[in-house]
Amino acid sequence: MSRISTRTMAFGVVAVVAAGVCVRLGFWQLDRLDQRRAKNALVLERTRRPPVSISEVGGQDTSDIHWRHVRLRGVADYASEMLHATRSQAGSPGVYLLTPVRPLDGAWGDTAIVVLRGFVYAPDGRTIDWAQSRDADTLDLEALVTEFPPVQAGTVRMPSAPRAVRFLNRDTLAALMHRPVAPFVLLALGDTIMKDISKPTRVPPPSQTEGSHQSYAYQWFAFALVALIGFSSVVWTEFQRDQAGREAA
Repeated sequence: MSRISTRTMAFGVVAVVAAGVCVRLGFWQLDRLDQRRAKNALVLERTRRPPVSISEVGGQDTSDIHWRHVRLRGVADYASEMLHATRSQAGSPGVYLLTPVRPLDGAWGDTAIVVLRGFVYAPDGRTIDWAQSRDADTLDLEALVTEFPPVQAGTVRMPSAPRAVRFLNRDTLAALMHRPVAPFVLLALGDTIMKDISKPTRVPPPSQTEGSHQSYAYQWFAFALVALIGFSSVVWTEFQRDQAGREAA
């Protein structure tokens, strides 16, 4: 009867452990896919609701209003406007305009609503013609409620551009705009096709795709299968070699 060598046994242990890890990672990717689908379903349900006035969502939990369509009519403070630097849209470098707006109905008091008003072309990703990028003093628009991203490590402000930030941070924007800001950002909706590089072009809402989680899961399962097939192949080769040796003897 053939015996499996110690070396082959060690390889088998490594192969089985590697296969187990790959299978676990594959199921993790499938879990991520389920989470993405649940989020997409939530976003679709909320974006299909009729737009409501921003004053109607003032007292709600912010987690309940993300991805809602709202109407905003308010006074824009262009003097306190900031830039989200080094952005791109349709392959062009530029910035996002972050404009503090005071709703005219007074429902938010002294709190400003940060409106991501659009994308402006900027070759260096931080310098624009502020006067050319303005809209009307009173903004009347529809927008999508989006959340501030999780706090990131690193310096938010850009030393070379006093009115630019590297990423969105609520506390930093409140300090730079000299007023409290709402716990969300409104993404202004409208035409996303650039027609004038000096004027803001609306930024498309985030794409609600399923991502690559399913393909990654299949890849991990394939890696697990390769590891097990590789071990089986080594065992079979060793068995054949042992059998040939016995026949020769």
